[in-house]
Parts: sequence; structure tokens; C-alpha cells
Amino acid sequence: MGLLRQIKRDIKAARERDPAAVSDLEVVLTYPGFHARQIHRVAHALHLRGADVSARLVSHVGRFLTGIEIHPGALIGEKFFIDHGMGVVVGETTIIGDNVHLFQGVTLGGTSTRRAKRHPTLGDNVVVGAGAKVIGDVTIGENAKIGAGSVVVTNVPPNATVVGVPGHVVAFVDPGDDTVLRLPDPEWDIIQELEGRIVELETRLKALERPKPARRRTAPKAKPKPKPAASE
Repeated sequence: MGLLRQIKRDIKAARERDPAAVSDLEVVLTYPGFHARQIHRVAHALHLRGADVSARLVSHVGRFLTGIEIHPGALIGEKFFIDHGMGVVVGETTIIGDNVHLFQGVTLGGTSTRRAKRHPTLGDNVVVGAGAKVIGDVTIGENAKIGAGSVVVTNVPPNATVVGVPGHVVAFVDPGDDTVLRLPDPEWDIIQELEGRIVELETRLKALERPKPARRRTAPKAKPKPKPAASE
């Protein structure tokens, strides 16, 4: 696929996923996610040719201009879109599939210092919400969604929705008809039960602490005088 066609697909991805985008020219001139993607193309090409220092310098300039840090070694598919983008970090051994959508503050990071695969692999059509952290050599299945602020440290199956810290699967989307199949969430159920119990106990405690109305004192009833005995 030619470079120009790839860039056109990047512009199309931005237009499709951001309703605020009104024209191709606006995307080209004002979208930092688009700029970061094109700068990474240059840095990655230098990286593949062994010009690692030059590649890192290009990547560093891109970070300065866009607020998005993508290592030159990261492998990124087509129609990649970073929304807003500030604070996004993509590690060296990250692999990103086609049609992936990242929001601001996302980290695709590593936990190991070994020179090995230590960053995430994202399948096609993955969406990662704002501030989410995907850490380590984990695989995010295609069509998965990572909720904002989640921390994912384990593999995520395809079509799943993950939320929380640590991230856990709360739903699956049936790819056949887009039906959302929600899973039981024992932790959330326990929290809801505890909240209900707390409300009940607070209500009972307030009832016990409520001052009782003072009883009105009444004068004791006078005893009836004995009747005088009848004279004989």
C-alpha cells in the first residue's frame, strides 16, 4: 500500500471517529494524533534501517510537538487514531493492529527491563479509554474495549469490555448482532449490598438517637373519702 493511501486512511479514520472533525484539512493541520502518526512513520523507517539515534531524535521532536510519545520500534497498523492525544505513551515492543483508537493519557507500557517483548499487543478495532494503562506483554483481543482509567495487566479476550483497577471483564459484545452480554460482577454486587446495609443501619441509628417526647406529669387522683358508718 502506498504511503499516500495510508495517510488518506489515517485522515478518514479521524473523520469517522471524531464528530468534531469538519474537514480533511482540519485534521491535517490541527490534529496532534494525526501528526504523531506521520512522525512515527519517519522514525520507524529510520529504526528499520538501523539509524536508531536519528529515529529517537525524530520521535523526540514528535513528542515535543504533539505531547505523544511513540517509540520508533512500535509496530502500528492502518487507520490508527489518537483522540486529543496529550500524554499518550507507546512502548518499543508494542504491536497495534488496524483501526485502533486511543484516547488521551493512555499508556501502553512495560514492566520488564529485559530486551524482549515487554509491551502490549492490541488486536484490530480495539478502543482504549482515556487514562487507561495496559502494562506488560499482554494481548488485547480484537474488538475489545478498555474503560477509562482502567489498569490492565492480563490478557483480554476478543469482544470484551474491561473496566476497573485491576481491569476485569464486565461484558462481551456478540459480533453477529452487536448484542451486549453483561456478565455478573460479584464485587459490584457485594459493594451494593454493603451500601444498602449501611443505609439501613444509619436509619435505625437515627431512630434510636431521636429524643423521645417528655411525658406530661399529671396530679395524682385524690382517693375517695370513706363514707361515715350508719348510726344505729
